[in-house]
Amino acid sequence: MTLSKTTRIILGIASLLLIVTYFVPLWQILLWAPQYPEGLTMKIWMDNITGEIDIINGLNHYIGMKHISVDMFPEFEYLGILVGLLIATGLAAAALGSPRILFFFTLLSYVYGVAAMWDFWSWGYDYGHNLDPNAAIKVPDMSYQPPLIGYKNLLNFTSYSGPDLGAWVIIGVCLLATALWWWELFKNRKQAVSATALHRKTGVAVVVLAMFTISACSTGPEPIRYGQDECTHCKMTLTDKRFGAEIVTRKGKVFKFDDLNCLVSYLKSGAVAKDQIAQVVAVDFKNSNVFIEVEQAFFLHNEAIKSPMRGDVASFSGKNDLDAVKTEVGGGQELTWEAVKNSF
Repeated sequence: MTLSKTTRIILGIASLLLIVTYFVPLWQILLWAPQYPEGLTMKIWMDNITGEIDIINGLNHYIGMKHISVDMFPEFEYLGILVGLLIATGLAAAALGSPRILFFFTLLSYVYGVAAMWDFWSWGYDYGHNLDPNAAIKVPDMSYQPPLIGYKNLLNFTSYSGPDLGAWVIIGVCLLATALWWWELFKNRKQAVSATALHRKTGVAVVVLAMFTISACSTGPEPIRYGQDECTHCKMTLTDKRFGAEIVTRKGKVFKFDDLNCLVSYLKSGAVAKDQIAQVVAVDFKNSNVFIEVEQAFFLHNEAIKSPMRGDVASFSGKNDLDAVKTEVGGGQELTWEAVKNSF
């Protein structure tokens, strides 16, 4: 089985179109703040970074972030080679009319996408978390990791990260190659096809798509930014690090609360359907960096605890911590999650 003439022409043109990525930016990061209403821009190219880098570095210096430079991206040394390999693979599939090479070209483009997202996330994590301890401005428990894709508030800045023209070209060629491969597969479905070979290809495609989906979506709790995040129910700013709770939906949306009574009231309102809830977690009273599944948590009620909205119930991941706090506040009522829900 060989590729049709139409498929080969389209694939050849699409592969040559990837040459554009050497001459346009691949990714963009934008920043807005009251003092910069026009925004600050950083463009990531195949082998360079452009934009208001000096201004961004000057601002980031005060909070202890690393100096952005081309040297901190070793990927620039081989990124052009990898794209060149992708172009060569696509042209080979078009020239030889080979469905196998077309499938490899499609698979390789997905692998590139997943690897690029992982690499960018890893860089962003290190850049936003490994801060200079001698920085002029320090915000406890605050990190400055830029968003992988989309918008995110960082102190008084709103940041955006997303594909630029070069990335959109790669995405378009990848999707086009996928469509061509499936078109050829179904067009020639009456021909004899080895069941083993087909299952193997399908299995690899499923694994790649699953990896892509996992890299793009998250259904876990988000760190609470005390002093910035707003309670979904009462609209008050979360300020007390001993308290806090979250509802995480199956689609990854997170609702944050400053007190357990706000969480329970929101659950009872039915604003989020029960079958759409993936997790309900509460902050450990003794460790604000730890989330506990409410069904596994230990709860203590005592008016001396004084939670933000006076639900006065604390959550603990361990019974020993509960006992210690119970002694400190002079007693209290130990509760299960079901009892907490019935208390408000």
